[in-house]
Amino acid sequence: MIKKKILYVEDDETLGFLTADSLESKYDVSHFTNGNTAFESFCASSYDLCILDVMLPDMDGFEIATAIRKRNQEVPILFLSAKTMKEDRIKGLKLGGDDYLVKPYSMEELMLKIEIFLNRSIKTTAATSQTYTIGTFEFDPNNYCVTKGSQSTNLTDREAALLKLFLDNKNSVLKREKILLELWGTDDYFMGRSLDVFISRLRKIFKDEPNIRIENIPRVGFKLVVE
Repeated sequence: MIKKKILYVEDDETLGFLTADSLESKYDVSHFTNGNTAFESFCASSYDLCILDVMLPDMDGFEIATAIRKRNQEVPILFLSAKTMKEDRIKGLKLGGDDYLVKPYSMEELMLKIEIFLNRSIKTTAATSQTYTIGTFEFDPNNYCVTKGSQSTNLTDREAALLKLFLDNKNSVLKREKILLELWGTDDYFMGRSLDVFISRLRKIFKDEPNIRIENIPRVGFKLVVE
């Protein structure tokens, strides 16, 4: 069986070696200690998932993610960082990251996150070519794209998964816990904050469409209303 390829960037040699060594039992891991070399490899090769340390000596993790997203909207990106501030988590997600783990992390949690992302990518690849019509918009979940006339908006893997979940349950209340478990595999506080960021981004896409809105249902969850 061909192993999934992971781009891993970590400048701490000890942590990098231990993490890469653990992951190599299941994945084909390319470990880099600086961002420039890592991004050059991303451009020259094909990866199934990227794991980026945020604090790097040259091109930091946020800069790498920004560059990756200009070339590829689909590959899952997971940030690892000692930065615990909420603002750093939100910045990472706004740049197109799919998740953000704070150091020190457990290998079990990291492996779980990787499996969630890779399984979702497999499901997306194997999905039918179904597209969704939402008011004057068209949503193509396989290509992570929302279009309106000649205008097109690219989504990240997580944004596309969230929008598809809403559309498969449109005009019905989705509990916050269900969304979090479906997209992240956990319903902890910080993933809840991440969910709020992604919902805010989807709202901006449809803000000029009066017949589409994502409603907050207090203490329950959210509801995509399509009139």
